[in-house]
Amino acid sequence: MCRPDIDEYFLGLAHLVSSRSTCVRRKVGAVAVSKENYIISTGYNGVPAGAPHCTDKPCLGSKFGSGDKLDVCESIHAEVNAIAHCHNPQEITTIYLTTSPCMSCMKLIVSTGCRRVIVSEVYDHDACKYFKDIGGRIELNDTLLKQLK
Repeated sequence: MCRPDIDEYFLGLAHLVSSRSTCVRRKVGAVAVSKENYIISTGYNGVPAGAPHCTDKPCLGSKFGSGDKLDVCESIHAEVNAIAHCHNPQEITTIYLTTSPCMSCMKLIVSTGCRRVIVSEVYDHDACKYFKDIGGRIELNDTLLKQLK
């Protein structure tokens, strides 16, 4: 049995977390980790607590492709959920995501002080460029991606 490295381990957990998503357009998972490599929080995309899940009653955004008409989508992004459920978001040093963040989520990640993002799929190139321009490090873990396919 081959022991996964720490990035593969946490990114694998992010993929497991994404399986709880209730968004019909895209399933995204997030794992927020401390500098000691402890899980601080997890999150997946879905509607706010108490609202009907899109898997049961699709929202207006479900009619559009992934990334289109985000303003009518009722899901809260995985990154937002992970950060919102942290006791202290400033402890996040790395966030593992199944898909790279949109610009709004990237700005939220930056506001926590996190400067390392590991993803298995690149989604928003502008957000990735923005993160690199301010000194952040975004990495594509294609080793795990190959194992998951």
